[in-house]
Amino acid sequence: MAQKAKPVRVVKAARRPEVRLPALRPFEGARLAPDGDYDGVEFGGLDLGGQDGGGALFMDCALTGCAVDGTRLARARFVDSVLTEPRGVGTDLVEASLRDVEVADARLGGVQAHGSVLERVVVRGGKIDYLNLRKARLRDVVFEGCVLVEPDFAEASLERVEFVDCVLRGVDFTGVRLRDVDLRAAAELEITRGIERLAGAVISPGQLMELAPAFAAQVGVRVAGPGA
Repeated sequence: MAQKAKPVRVVKAARRPEVRLPALRPFEGARLAPDGDYDGVEFGGLDLGGQDGGGALFMDCALTGCAVDGTRLARARFVDSVLTEPRGVGTDLVEASLRDVEVADARLGGVQAHGSVLERVVVRGGKIDYLNLRKARLRDVVFEGCVLVEPDFAEASLERVEFVDCVLRGVDFTGVRLRDVDLRAAAELEITRGIERLAGAVISPGQLMELAPAFAAQVGVRVAGPGA
């Protein structure tokens, strides 16, 4: 009896982080410190708004229910850490690095993360408005069950990135470089710029039909019924 051929994956799956936090000690400082070193620390329900943690290292840390309005975390590094229910507007993550990180139920707006590096990261649930990931590098990243409003991926590099059950509204893919990017399971996909840069991504037949007018406009094709 002939064996059934195994299905061939059309896109490589992202590798998800496996974060196992050790016993944590509560943060006892008054404020974040630039270039600080935080290892095995729990930040629980704190108002970190307006503080400066630029260049700091967060290793095996948990940030839970913290306010990060205008918090400066430029060039900060998050490794093997979990960020749960962060909330705020204007958080500065410019050129930050996130490796083996889980972000859950974020409520954020205007996050500045251009030039950042994300590797083995899961963003699960929540809503992020105006996420700036210009010129960022994303590798093995999963956006799952979240809402992204006008995310900016212009000139970014995405490799093995998945969008699962999430809403993408007003995406900017201008100049983006995609490799093994899976958009098929996105609950909503609206691309406002960069439709011509989808080479390296996979979409569903239904998404192709929804995006057909944008593809036609990109190549200069006019669509009209007979006799029009």
